[in-house]
Amino acid sequence: MKATGIVRRIDDLGRIVIPKEIRRTLRIREADPLEIFTDRDGEIILKKYSPIGEMSTFAKQYAESLAQVSGHTALIADRDQFIAAAGGCKQLLGKAISRELEEKIENRESVMAKKGEKNFVPISGEGAEDTANQAISPIICEGDVIGAVMLLNNDPKTSMGDVEQKLIQSAAGFLGRQMEQ
Repeated sequence: MKATGIVRRIDDLGRIVIPKEIRRTLRIREADPLEIFTDRDGEIILKKYSPIGEMSTFAKQYAESLAQVSGHTALIADRDQFIAAAGGCKQLLGKAISRELEEKIENRESVMAKKGEKNFVPISGEGAEDTANQAISPIICEGDVIGAVMLLNNDPKTSMGDVEQKLIQSAAGFLGRQMEQ
């Protein structure tokens, strides 16, 4: 654990304020759910809660199926990091998504783009930007955005089409409904 040197007092209602610098660094936004853990040493640990992260095994299987059917790299992310990868880019698992991708997801925007186009989005800072085409669809559960499904490929001679768009929309809809149950 890393000490920050910041000390806060608990108020009369039992609340504590997480400093703005820490919230910004860890991408904790207003109304974000946090899990609370305790350990034997009496430490309290706060961790961002990812509802879709609980489905990581299922998401991995779904990503593998998407990659196999489409022939493209398939990625599934929550609002902060990649939780499943198949067909390539496995180095992204557990890595943070880019701010640009986070913004697209928050705005519930779907993306179908070739590299060089205005709406092409870097998905992370971890080397997947060498992809030539991308298709991205947000995952929505009970009205809240909880992540995204992505298909990527490296062939500049091809492009993502209606089939890929329908695949990721179906996957995002299915994952969102699974989270509602």
